[in-house]
Amino acid sequence: MDETPKRFDRIVAILIQLQSKKIVKAHELAERFEVSLRTIYRDIRTLEASGVPIYSEAGIGYSLMEGYRLPPVMFTREEASSFIAAEKLMQKFTDKELGSHYASAAFKLKAVLQSSDKDWVSNIESNILMQPTGNLFNDNSPNTLACLFKSIAEKTQIILFYQTAEAEEATERTIEPVGIFHDNDNWYTLGYCHLRKDYRQFRTDRIHDIKVTEKEFSLEHEPLETYLEKDKNKYPTTKVRILIDKKVAKHLDYEKKHHGFVSQKPVGNNIEMTFMSPNVEEYFPRWFMMFGDYGTILEPESLKERVLELVEKSLLRLKK
Repeated sequence: MDETPKRFDRIVAILIQLQSKKIVKAHELAERFEVSLRTIYRDIRTLEASGVPIYSEAGIGYSLMEGYRLPPVMFTREEASSFIAAEKLMQKFTDKELGSHYASAAFKLKAVLQSSDKDWVSNIESNILMQPTGNLFNDNSPNTLACLFKSIAEKTQIILFYQTAEAEEATERTIEPVGIFHDNDNWYTLGYCHLRKDYRQFRTDRIHDIKVTEKEFSLEHEPLETYLEKDKNKYPTTKVRILIDKKVAKHLDYEKKHHGFVSQKPVGNNIEMTFMSPNVEEYFPRWFMMFGDYGTILEPESLKERVLELVEKSLLRLKK
């Protein structure tokens, strides 16, 4: 099999990636293209031999010499269609300011398409609709994500006016954002809160106002994943095993991960699920009651007692 066309495509893709980042590491390229480091080193030498000014430093990576740029890149129809999906997501799942920036970038991307491809993309664009499940941002803070991105990139503190679920009004917080993540249909930022003197999560729809300051971070922060992993292990958990009818079990796939799901196995016409639940007093028993007529609690006994207690309270309310 002739590998020349495949290698040519890879070398072009490497050049594009070198333009997209300040520094690119060899192992990143090897992982992306699923080739050996030796192959990447050979491809880099090929680019250098063709006149591309690549600066390399052992242990750091590769970068293009400052000022070197290629003419605009042409996109395939398939690549352009991926931009449409991304644009629809940006319109519905980001704040107004970041969404407007992406819309401007999308116009530039579409501008380099051939006329026939523009029509092709336009036909797709008019028939794609993204619908969020709720309001992800407070109307008084239309630039929340844009400010958080700026703060993280420049390592400058931000001031939030934040209202917790229990509070009746918002309070001022100065934080140093570590990162942003999307979970359970909501956007969150995790950062060091100077008021609480600890790391906290903040949900974007509860941010009433946000201001970026010029004050630099006062601490060195670890990667976002480190703090999220610590949060998982922050509270004690209880092992829970339940037996659920197969026809119902498949409908729990989305929500079970939020209750400490560990594993499952078939048992006759049922599915046995195992959880390490962080809250067997409130969240888990109330969730179980949603489908309890199709389920059996195997352990712990305290969970059975709590569900019975909640059922009895519900019956008393219904009889009033």
